[in-house]
Order: sequence, then C-alpha cells, then structure tokens
Amino acid sequence: MREYRAMLMLITTAFIWGIGFVAQNVAMDYMEPFIFNAVRFGLGGLSLIPVILIMNNKSKASEPQLSDEQKLENRGLIIRAGLCGGGVLFLAAATQQFGIAITGSASKAGFITGLYIVLVPILGIFFGRKTTGFVWIGAVSSVVGLYLLSVTDGFGAIDIGDGLLLLCAFGWAAHILVIDRFVEKVKPLTFAAAQCLVCAAASLVAAIATEEINLGNIIAGYQPVMFSAFISVCFAYTLQIIGQKHVPPGKSAVIFSMESVFAALAEVVLLGTFLTGRGYVGSGFIFAGILISQIQLKNKSKVEGIDET
Repeated sequence: MREYRAMLMLITTAFIWGIGFVAQNVAMDYMEPFIFNAVRFGLGGLSLIPVILIMNNKSKASEPQLSDEQKLENRGLIIRAGLCGGGVLFLAAATQQFGIAITGSASKAGFITGLYIVLVPILGIFFGRKTTGFVWIGAVSSVVGLYLLSVTDGFGAIDIGDGLLLLCAFGWAAHILVIDRFVEKVKPLTFAAAQCLVCAAASLVAAIATEEINLGNIIAGYQPVMFSAFISVCFAYTLQIIGQKHVPPGKSAVIFSMESVFAALAEVVLLGTFLTGRGYVGSGFIFAGILISQIQLKNKSKVEGIDET
C-alpha cells in the first residue's frame, strides 16, 4: 500500500511537470533560459526553508539528540546530496532549454528527452541496481509511445541541438539515480531545498556570464515564474523525492513518462490543440508501459521492482 501511495505521488509529479511546459514556454517570452532557471529554482528552494525550520522544531522533542560529530556528518551529507542533485538538475534543465531553442522542434525534443526512461535502468546497472524484465518491457513501450506522441514530422537532419537534448536525457536519468542514492539518508524537504538552491546558484552564475538580465522582464513574467517556482519546483520536486523513497528508479522513470501525455492534455485544455489518432495511440503505449512495469512475480530473490514485504 505504501508503494502505491508513493506511485500516486510520482504520477502527480508527472502531471505537474506536464502542465508546467505551458508555463515554461510562456516564460521564454520574457526572459532567457539561465535566468529563468535561476529565479524559479531559487524561489522554489527558499520557499521550503520556513517549512523545514518548523518541522525541525516540532521533531526535536521526539528525535534523539545527536552528538556534534553526528551533526557535522549530517551537514556533510546534506551538502553532498545538494551538490550532486543540484548539479545534475542544472545540467538537465539547461541543456533542455537550449536544445529546444536550437532544434526548433518541441516534438523532437520531447522524444529525445524522454529517452531517460530507458537510460535509467541501463545506468542503474553500473550502480549495482538490478531490474526486472517487466520494467525493461515497460520502458520500451513508453519510448514507443513517446515517439508516436511527440515525433510527428520525422527527425530530419541531426544537429547540435539533438546532442544537447540527448545530454539532457542523461541528466534526468542521473537525477533519478542520485535521488535514489540519497533519499534514505537525507530528509526529503532538506534534500529538495538543497538541490534547488545549488541549481539556482549555478544558473545565476551562467546567466551573469552569458545573458542580459532585465529585472523588468522578470517581473512582467511573474505568472509563469510563480507557477514554475512554487508548483513545478517546490511542490513537484519534493513529491518526487518522497515518492522515490518507496519506488525503485526504473519504475519511477516509466511513471514519469506520463509527463508527455499530461503535456498533450494540457495543450487540449489550455490551448485547444487536440491530439491526433497517432497521439492517442502513443498515450496508450505509455500507459501500457506503466502497467507492465508494475507486474510483480513471487521470487525469493529481491530485485528492483519487486517488494516482498
């Protein structure tokens, strides 16, 4: 039951990220990618700090007192988690924005970025993570669905933008694995705040070095910025970390493939753009991939995707 609640959190995360594409596209009319990421991740991370302080004060009475050495070790762990999570988050967010700008094709970008669904179980092997055949089948089904849903005009010539989007896919895959590594060691809200602030700092440095920052434009685009900061970043990334505590990386990646379906539905509701028959078939493949990845067989050996407790 606990895993199913966690899966619901991850589906909610995918839903928020899917509709968040609308806000991200609107924001690009007001500001450039690096400063947009700096503002939204900065606000998202800072908004979590008061909540963390309140929760820490409430838990002091029930939790055992830590020695100075243990406190120092915890701080070091938080710093490492923040640097690793924030670093790959910066890489993924930045390469995605610039990849879309260079290719000029949102459909191609959606498919190439979605390859992280397959990359997660592949990369997980190098980190000692095992996975079931059903997760692999589910991942392949989801990639086929992403292709049908996102790529409608063919790939055309491969350019540097495609390379950036592929790098972005590796970034999102690495981010899922980094969360899996630290999620049992660092409190979810603390982890979320740390990685967001690291990503914001890196994005701000890049913005100062490469972009022309206009405060008036940032204020003018406050609506998409607020949604991206407090809903897509603060709320959704926290849900991701909490959910991944009980759902293995391979399954998580397949669930996140629903993001493209929710993005397409958001276009229908908000922009009046309806899916083609091909799009509906693609959505069906993605949904089938999620269901297949959840199949569990009784086995004494514990592998990813099987919870025998």
